[in-house]
Amino acid sequence: MPEIRENSDVVTQITTVKLPPNNQPEILKLMQERARFMATQPGFVSVSLHRSEDGSHVVNYVQWKNREQLAAAHHSSEFRKKWPRFGELVKEAEPCLYKVEHVEAA
Repeated sequence: MPEIRENSDVVTQITTVKLPPNNQPEILKLMQERARFMATQPGFVSVSLHRSEDGSHVVNYVQWKNREQLAAAHHSSEFRKKWPRFGELVKEAEPCLYKVEHVEAA
């Protein structure tokens, strides 16, 4: 379950993926496979995938216990070898690390 709160040690990586709209279903399938793999790695907290209604984007919201474990999972040889098709289907993928600054909820 995503943990979105201020002053947390959880590391959040949000990746925006731009793609041709007809590639969105296949990209989502690949990203779901990757999410299941990541869920087995040390330090994993959560992955949430969001798709744009026009099919041109997918946003990947990843949380990890610390940035070292996140980096280790992304750089593992298994992760790098398993999904080469992903790079063929996307126009651009922009990952960035974030800290939760403010949360307002009902």
